[in-house]
Amino acid sequence: MSLEKIKQDRLKKLANLQSFGIDAYPGKGLVGRILIREVLENFADFEQVKREIILAGRLRALRLHGALAFVTLQDVSGSLQLFFKKEELGEEVYSLFSDNLDMGDFIEAVGELFITQKGEKTLLVKKFKILTKALNQLPDKWHGLLDVEERFRRRYLDILMNEETKKCFEARSEIIKNIRKFLEMRNFLEVETPILQTLPGGALARPFKTHLNALDVDLCLRVAPELYLKRLLVAGFEKVYELGRCFRNEGMDKSHNPDFTMLEFYWAYADYEQLMKLTEELFEFLLPELEIEYQGKKIDLSSPFKKITMRDLLLREFKIDIDKAGEKEILAELAKQNVKPEDGKHCRAIDALFKVVRPKLIEPTFVIDHPLEMSPLAKEKTDVGLKKHYAERFQLIVGGLEIVNAYTELNDPQEQAKRLKEQVSLHGEDIRYDQDFIEALEYGMPPAAGWGMGIDRLIMLLTNSASLREVILFPAMREKE
Repeated sequence: MSLEKIKQDRLKKLANLQSFGIDAYPGKGLVGRILIREVLENFADFEQVKREIILAGRLRALRLHGALAFVTLQDVSGSLQLFFKKEELGEEVYSLFSDNLDMGDFIEAVGELFITQKGEKTLLVKKFKILTKALNQLPDKWHGLLDVEERFRRRYLDILMNEETKKCFEARSEIIKNIRKFLEMRNFLEVETPILQTLPGGALARPFKTHLNALDVDLCLRVAPELYLKRLLVAGFEKVYELGRCFRNEGMDKSHNPDFTMLEFYWAYADYEQLMKLTEELFEFLLPELEIEYQGKKIDLSSPFKKITMRDLLLREFKIDIDKAGEKEILAELAKQNVKPEDGKHCRAIDALFKVVRPKLIEPTFVIDHPLEMSPLAKEKTDVGLKKHYAERFQLIVGGLEIVNAYTELNDPQEQAKRLKEQVSLHGEDIRYDQDFIEALEYGMPPAAGWGMGIDRLIMLLTNSASLREVILFPAMREKE
């Protein structure tokens, strides 16, 4: 039977219910409902006292045998067999059920528990009520949604039909809850900063642009919350964090989505060395077993994590010393790797070379001390003997993914103004000078360290998912033709 014919058949059943004066979409809340998990955990007690049980959920299996029917009812916590009996319900009510209900419908069922001869825990239904008539047929197990694009496009069915998908998003929620717990145990204050901003700041990225009619002003969706969180350090807060959505109008691949979840925190009187230690503590808190498998590779998350400078990493991999190499040498190596940087600027070329290496870094590795021109908001390293200018910055790479970007913050307003103007000159429309932020720094920001984590990538890593689209409930998709 075609899907359209199935839908027409269900519409007829809906009309039948309505002809009996039955509202197939009642709005009144349920009182006294029990979750199936609670019933299963306390089955013997409920059965012994012959207590009347009220359940509600979706019909997931329906087997009619004349005057008897066996149904599988599912709610968020589990599933249980229901037993409908004409002798118990009466012919008219039983026929109403058997003739007009389908898999996918939601019902409320009231009855008593018993165990069948086959030993299956079951509810004998004494009365029932339809809560929602489903007009579309659910896919046949998972075989009806084999197309990966359809899984993402119709995520509600993906979760409903695929237990692994459901577990992934339950894990995501638990991980985020534990991250908040970790930060709050260390006295970080959760805050919210604007998503609509007059200037894109905190990262070099192309923003989404919009217009606010009420004030007749052009705005953009934030690419990062960084500059507003630093203003809060000026305001006197010493530990602040924000967990929220950011938006970048750039490419899409397995580790990039136009809108994504970012965690950023700022810690006064700390530096990037302390941030590395705190990062290791976070992983110990999230994963006490300290071992995961990601895309077929075992990864040990025990501290201390490996540590290597950006210069030493590129020297090791390409025999290129960025203290000495010019743009031509770096661009020639990129050409050998079949990689074309976004532009010919020196810092972009070095970053492109680093991205070639990154997938090889499977064990957790802090890549530290980036060239200063790559880090306009970071404090400069002042170690004696450095030939080039480097920043007190690190990126944490695990499983080939950049998970964390962090640095000791630049809090000198004059140096920050100089650097931002240089960035505007280098990158044009991709970055704009934020005079208000510079003015805030002029009131004095304490020495501090800042830390950012891509939450979606972390979830990818910890759930062994191959793509961001697997761990974002509703990822960006091209419209279906």
